[in-house]
Amino acid sequence: MNYNFNDIKTSSTWVKIKKIEYGWSSDEKYCIEDNKNIKYLLRISTADIYEKKKKEFEIIKKFNTFDFQMSRAIEFGYFNEHKNVYMLLSWVEGCSLEEKLHSLPEIEQYQLGLYSGKILKQIHSIPVDLQDVPSVNRISKKLLQLQRYEDSSVRIPNDEIAITFVKNNIDMLCKSSPVYEHGDFHVGNLIYTPDKRIGVIDFNRWKCGDKYEEFYKIQSFDIDHSIAFSIGQIQGYFTGNPPIDFWKSQAVYVAHASLYSIKWAEEFGQKDIDGMTKRCLEAFHHYDNFNLTIPKWYLENKDKYRIDFKSLS
Repeated sequence: MNYNFNDIKTSSTWVKIKKIEYGWSSDEKYCIEDNKNIKYLLRISTADIYEKKKKEFEIIKKFNTFDFQMSRAIEFGYFNEHKNVYMLLSWVEGCSLEEKLHSLPEIEQYQLGLYSGKILKQIHSIPVDLQDVPSVNRISKKLLQLQRYEDSSVRIPNDEIAITFVKNNIDMLCKSSPVYEHGDFHVGNLIYTPDKRIGVIDFNRWKCGDKYEEFYKIQSFDIDHSIAFSIGQIQGYFTGNPPIDFWKSQAVYVAHASLYSIKWAEEFGQKDIDGMTKRCLEAFHHYDNFNLTIPKWYLENKDKYRIDFKSLS
């Protein structure tokens, strides 16, 4: 789509505009470069979700109080004759951690995981404004999503095991005080920076909820790229092995997400349905059909990469 960028204050300085084609976000995304060779991320949405995007911009500002590398809020508002909303953010230089991890030594993968866990701990430490605490019961929402999967045409064989497990253990969820969640914290939304650290991008799925919910995407996405990184993230967050309550809730989150993600992927096509089905079957394996509270990939590797946690700044 062709846009009239004149409403954006800094657009007169832009010399390069390149569309970003990857990702599942409904936003259009562009890499912007100005006449001083500074890069930015431009996110474009439809005008009808102005208030939602304004809130997202405000939440990013809250995250920006920390000093780890991340997308930083610069400008927000209407543009294109009020037909669209834009959000201009700083550009995080580097490459996708998803693409880089496999080429790094395992101990470095683990150390990056430790660092990412510490970042997540910082995000979860932000005081929550009362108006951001969800009024909708999260457990009811999870059960409704599960029902949508049960009513769908994309069900997989032997899924009753996970369905029953979720329903019998749903009270393990949402026990802690709500925190601000990144909402999509996995290797696809992390950047491997030139200084060999981690940058965080894509806060558009933020929400206020259970801190343990943030971790189920380790099973969905991260372990396929690096078990060392995945273990590091958990141990970095907890400064060691997590409490058993974490694993009890995590098993429920994983079982629920493994099934519902197949239904969620329907709108993206068969390739994504197949991808989520594969991840679901992997979860069944790692949790031994949810007879295990702690997944095999963690149990078998949790002591493999031990280092001094204090050595990371």
